[in-house]
Amino acid sequence: MPQQSKPFWETKTLSEMNPEEWESLCDGCGRCCLNKLEDIDTGELHFTNVACQLLDNESCRCKDYPMRKKLVPECLVLDAESVRSSTALPTSCAYRRLAEGKPLLAWHPLISGNPDTIHSEGISVKGKTISEEFIHIEQLGEHIVDWFN
Repeated sequence: MPQQSKPFWETKTLSEMNPEEWESLCDGCGRCCLNKLEDIDTGELHFTNVACQLLDNESCRCKDYPMRKKLVPECLVLDAESVRSSTALPTSCAYRRLAEGKPLLAWHPLISGNPDTIHSEGISVKGKTISEEFIHIEQLGEHIVDWFN
């Protein structure tokens, strides 16, 4: 019986992945696109339900992915190094999990074979967010959520 080869995410480091492999790791949860607040005293990061103006609330994808950094200068653009140092990624994030030596979770599209699993399992922010266009920055504290982590 021929031996099955392991998937790329089990054999390559993040920095060894090609652009197509890298992009396929994004599960489409939309969590990295949420505004976060950091507790000055503890350094703890709190997620809000306030999303970047470019996040599509239904698809949980960026409305203008190629231009996101230009349109939203504070956009978190990930690479192998920033994944290791970022505290803004949820513990469920494939990039973070692989950087920490953990496996992808069962609902990840690369495992489940279905890009909608992330939504049906309630992992994504689909239908749960408010665009930052409608929230004043001083109101962010009123929008802290504990959906994840």
